[in-house]
Amino acid sequence: MPGSVKRLPPWLQGSGLIAVAMGVMNLGTYGFTMVAARLLGPRPYGAFAGLMATLLVLSVLQLGLQATAARRISADPEHIGQIERGILRVTYRAALLLGGLTLLLSPVFVLVLRLDDLAPAVLVAATVVPLTVMGAQAGILQGERRWAALAMVYLTVGVPRLLIGTALIALHPTETAAMGGVALAAWAPVLVGWWVLRAPRPSNPPSEDHFARRIAWESIRNSQALLAFFAVSNVDVVVARNVLDERDAGLYAGGLILTKAVLFLPQFVVVLAFPSMAAAGERGTAVRRSLAVVGAMGLVATAGAWLLSDVALVFVGGGQYDEIADSLWLFAVLGTVLAMLQLLVYAVLARQGRRSVYLVWAALAALVLVGATASSLPALLLVVVAVDALLLVALLVINLFLLAPERATHDAVR
Repeated sequence: MPGSVKRLPPWLQGSGLIAVAMGVMNLGTYGFTMVAARLLGPRPYGAFAGLMATLLVLSVLQLGLQATAARRISADPEHIGQIERGILRVTYRAALLLGGLTLLLSPVFVLVLRLDDLAPAVLVAATVVPLTVMGAQAGILQGERRWAALAMVYLTVGVPRLLIGTALIALHPTETAAMGGVALAAWAPVLVGWWVLRAPRPSNPPSEDHFARRIAWESIRNSQALLAFFAVSNVDVVVARNVLDERDAGLYAGGLILTKAVLFLPQFVVVLAFPSMAAAGERGTAVRRSLAVVGAMGLVATAGAWLLSDVALVFVGGGQYDEIADSLWLFAVLGTVLAMLQLLVYAVLARQGRRSVYLVWAALAALVLVGATASSLPALLLVVVAVDALLLVALLVINLFLLAPERATHDAVR
């Protein structure tokens, strides 16, 4: 490794490569979202946004498996081979199970999201299978800190979605075509992950800590915590479709394009910091520095949305969404809060905490109950920002309280 890279803190090594790859990935996914918003229009796009929010919630298993693989490999590199085989074995079974369950629930999605037909809901079920497999592949590479290979996986997430999805929407501008593009493109990173992981890993005497059953239980716990976060970060679009009229719900979904862009912009920070957050001696520093980076990026994005609202509106979907131009900065604030919340949730996973997750579930209940009383788009937006901000403050206080003794012990050892 070059001397300049060695001098960087461990949590920043590989940052440039992963930042570029995830930047391209996010541009691809964001670009496709923007194309869909323009070509579909508010009403069909509102349905598509609801489907994508559902898919994000279902992807918690993917992220739970990724976190489990990354944490275990980082903590016990001597058993990489056993962990990799166990993770993949659990993942293949979980992917098929989740795909089948989602297929069975597709009529429920039609009712909740007020879809016109069953086809787009079925395509959600077809998408979760490759997404789940990709999560385990990415987690193995993340835990091994194979940043170049992981970057290849991330590059093939966004670009194929943009190309395939745009082509299908151009041929048939419906939410079904949009979901079809997402489903087909989801196989591209799986193929890349299979290629970079095809070489057999060294085998050491097996450890009971990495038996498939223990891997599965940790993945379930991690997925439950991430389910809480993704439910909190996506339930508002479902609430909007039930308390607002179809046009306002579509406008709200359009504003959330900016929110998701700000949320996903600093995602590379979470990927790079997570292995260090899993190490007791590095955890406090990694959390503090990561929060500072994410907060600074969100502040810049919010200022840009406020000062250049007309430019930001172009990226949201154009003139069809001009009614929310003055509120775009608040959508950016929401994205910043969610990005910082995401980092703190991963900090909880890294230290295998459990009680903090109860606060996230409580925030979800508050969003649904209080959000259901909103009678306008601005009122719903203010409710969502307020509840998420309160959750952020609570988790921040808890993390600082838990990490303070660790920092004092570490300083004493030094």
